[in-house]
Parts: sequence; C-alpha cells; structure tokens
Amino acid sequence: MTNRLRLGVNIDHVATIRNARGGEHPDPVRAAEIVAHVGGDGITAHLREDRRHIRDSDLQRIQEATNLPLNLEMAATEEMLEIALRHKPHAACIVPERREERTTEGGLDAAGQHNHLAPIVSRLLDADIRVSLFIEPDPRQIEAAIRLKAPVVEFHTGKYAHCVDDAQVAELQRIAEAAALAAKNGIEPHAGHGLTFENVQPIAAIPQLAELNIGHYLIGEAIFIGLEESVRKMRTLMDMAR
Repeated sequence: MTNRLRLGVNIDHVATIRNARGGEHPDPVRAAEIVAHVGGDGITAHLREDRRHIRDSDLQRIQEATNLPLNLEMAATEEMLEIALRHKPHAACIVPERREERTTEGGLDAAGQHNHLAPIVSRLLDADIRVSLFIEPDPRQIEAAIRLKAPVVEFHTGKYAHCVDDAQVAELQRIAEAAALAAKNGIEPHAGHGLTFENVQPIAAIPQLAELNIGHYLIGEAIFIGLEESVRKMRTLMDMAR
C-alpha cells in the first residue's frame, strides 16, 4: 500500500432518521463515536440552511465526543460563516446548496462566484480553519480554487457514480486528471458523493487523492450490517485499492 487514503464519514443521515420522528434517537454523536472506534479518519456533517438533518447543537456535541477532525459542510452564507467561526471545526467544505434539492447535486461554481467566495474563504483561513471547495473535476474550477487560495478541493463524484461503461471510464479519467492538476498546484485533492462498495476502488486508486468523504451509502448499509462493519468494509476496500 502506498500513501494511506483517509476516510471521512458523513453522519448526516443518522440525523435524518432522528429528525423523522422529532426526537433524539438515533443520535449522530453515537455514530461519530463508532466511526472513531473503528478507525475512521474524520467526521463530516452538513449543517443545512433548513436544518433537515444536522442541528446546530449537534456540532459541539460531535466535537466533544471524539478526537476526530470535524469537516463542516456549509453553504457560502453569512449565517454559516458565523457558525463556522464560532465552532472552529478542523475544516469547512463550502458546497452549493438549494433548499429544494434532495442532496447536493453538483459542484460549486467557484469560478463564477469568486467575488462572493473570496471574503468567506479569507475569513475562514484567518481563523485557522482549513477550507475545502466542493467542485466538479474541471480545470476552470481548479484554477478558481488556486486564485481563492483554498488549500483543499473535493471533487464531486456523483456523475462517475451514476454513469456506466465508457462514460464511467471517461469520468474516472477526468477525476484522475483533475486530482493530478490540483496536486501539481499545491492543492490537496479529496473526492466524494455517490461512492459505494462497488465503485469506490477505482476512485481510491487515484494516487493524488488524500481523502474520500462518504456518508449516505455507509449509513444505508449500516441498516443491514451495522455501522462498524459498514465503515470497516469501506476502509478495507480503500486500502486494497492502494
């Protein structure tokens, strides 16, 4: 195995199940503790504008429950910036967000939103919060990340996950080329969205990638095999790919 690929586990959908009944169970903090126990490298949580899963009060509880770094996914709004500055997560991943979408449906247009993003990125970096931009594997978006001085980009792998055959091979190549371009320019490349036991290994084999963030699939599989086994299996597949 070459350089170890980190696994960040998104626990949003534990909170989705909790919120369906309006109570406190299942607790996403317990999921964070399990991830830490089985060797996960980080916890990802998306605090959405409509609070459909993670709640504000979850953030501090997650940070207090484990020593794993918290990656806060957030929209580029003043409200979310203030929350990030207050909680000081290890990382803030800026994502596009539309209230009507079921989940994040694509990458952030960092190139088109440079002037809006620049002061937000700057304030996060000044607070020693590692900034990541969730973007498409596109040279134009990587160039925008360079201009914004973002130390990390996370490539949206949804298109790869949902296409097949030659189209999937082409998308995999696009991600690989984007990862190489980012790394060449001093940006640490991550990837995530739609990754499963069946499709993760070609992505995990891209040598420049430093981290995968995976959530919905792991939580879904946990219904059948348990969260510990779900995370362990993904960890094993990622290691085998390296």
